[in-house]
Amino acid sequence: MAFPLTRMRRLRRTPALRELVRETRLDAGDLVLPIFVEATLNAPEPIDSMPGISRQPISGALSEAAECLALGIPAMLFFGIPSEKDAEGSGAWDPDGGVQQAIGAIKAAHPDLVLIADCCLCEYTDHGHCGPLDGSREVDNDAALELLARTAVSQAAAGADVIAPSDMMDGRVGFIRRALDEAGYEAVAILAYSAKFASAFYGPFREAADGTPAFGDRLGYQIDPANLREAVREAQLDLDEGADALMVKPALPYLDVIRRIADQTGAPVAAYNVSGEYAMVKAAAAVGALDEQATVFELLTSIRRAGADFVITYHAKDAARWLQKR
Repeated sequence: MAFPLTRMRRLRRTPALRELVRETRLDAGDLVLPIFVEATLNAPEPIDSMPGISRQPISGALSEAAECLALGIPAMLFFGIPSEKDAEGSGAWDPDGGVQQAIGAIKAAHPDLVLIADCCLCEYTDHGHCGPLDGSREVDNDAALELLARTAVSQAAAGADVIAPSDMMDGRVGFIRRALDEAGYEAVAILAYSAKFASAFYGPFREAADGTPAFGDRLGYQIDPANLREAVREAQLDLDEGADALMVKPALPYLDVIRRIADQTGAPVAAYNVSGEYAMVKAAAAVGALDEQATVFELLTSIRRAGADFVITYHAKDAARWLQKR
């Protein structure tokens, strides 16, 4: 029997001892701030279901970028809200679109910030699905590939460092990689939303990005939440097609997926702490049911402990501020 020779509490006795033996560390440099850009806005527009988060005009995106740098947050992930939508989602590759304008302005002002462009069509289509529809009102996978590639090239031309395809179309990583290379953007990386699950936790995001499907759902192209092996297979296929890093989305209900993909692929892994996860913490903290700071540190640390190399989170700025005061 190890006790009393072994007493696990000895190394928990003081803050300094606990810090010395801490296995997983959280730093502002591990965080990515998502941002919603709407070029026609004159001022930030708060998102009711996501307290503290707003749709931003180009000037607001610039301010957010400066704040990220001041807080030690190294990267931002951009989503766009167009002024008009159509069946193909042509606003996604508009060189004057909100994402392209914001990335161009921020890259000129803050060249050291890593700018990640979400590459999808759902915010831009009038039906809210992630690609054009066929005659049966199903997303036409192969027709979507050309449009996604066109979007990726426009984002790279604007100054994006990383393209993050989130559509879950088969073959899109390889199609985008070839298009980027042919356009001279061999150095632009791809962060694939490889394990994007058909989750109930996306609700607030769909309000924020105005991307709720006009009919049906996305079960036909996002992963069934019950399937772990399928997620790992998707991740490996994306690597084979040229992905540089992989993403699991959402984060907290899928910590086992993060660990498995990290272990089996050896590739850099991101996890997206999504809008619903954020909104739950905010709602509980607002009524005094949780200590917000302690909860955010615990959940972000758990995502890192599961194997995520970096975490995309709406808590990024708050967490970075709290870390500075530790």
